[in-house]
Amino acid sequence: MKTLLALSCAAVLAFGLGCDQPKSSSGHGHGGHHHEPPHGGTAIDLGNEEAHLEFVLDAAAGKLTCYVLKPHMSGFQRITQETLELAATVAGKPETLTFKAVANAATGEKAGDSSQFEAQADWLKTTKSFDAELKKIGVRGKDYTALKFNFPKGSADAGVHK
Repeated sequence: MKTLLALSCAAVLAFGLGCDQPKSSSGHGHGGHHHEPPHGGTAIDLGNEEAHLEFVLDAAAGKLTCYVLKPHMSGFQRITQETLELAATVAGKPETLTFKAVANAATGEKAGDSSQFEAQADWLKTTKSFDAELKKIGVRGKDYTALKFNFPKGSADAGVHK
C-alpha cells in the first residue's frame, strides 16, 4: 500500500510541475518540456504560459499571420480585439504592421471574436528577420503591452500585463 501511495504522489508531482520549469531563451521549458507551434511559426509566451502567440510568415504573399493560442498551445483562443499594431525595425528603418482579425465561416470567427490576425506589407516579401514590438493585446482577461521579440527567433519576454 505504501508503494502505491508513493507512486501516486510521484505521478502527481511529475504531471503537476510540467509547465513550471524554467524557460529557455526560445520561451520553451528545459528538460525536454516544450510546446511546438501548430503552424511551425515563431512562438511567443504571454505571462507564465497563460497564452501564446504564433507568427507565421508567407513571404511570397508578403503576409504575416498571428494566431492567438490557449495555454500550452492547446487550441485557438478567440479575443475581442479587431486589430493588433506591431512596430518593426527592418534594417534600421521603422515599419508598422496593422493586423486585422480574420473571419472564418467554418469556425464562426469574425472581427471582435477571432483567434487569427493578418497583416500585409511588401517588405515582408524580402525580410527574413526583424525586431518587433506588439503594442497591446488583451487575452484571457489580461492586457499585455510592449511585447518585444525578434522574428523569427521569438523571445521569452512575456510583456507587461495588467
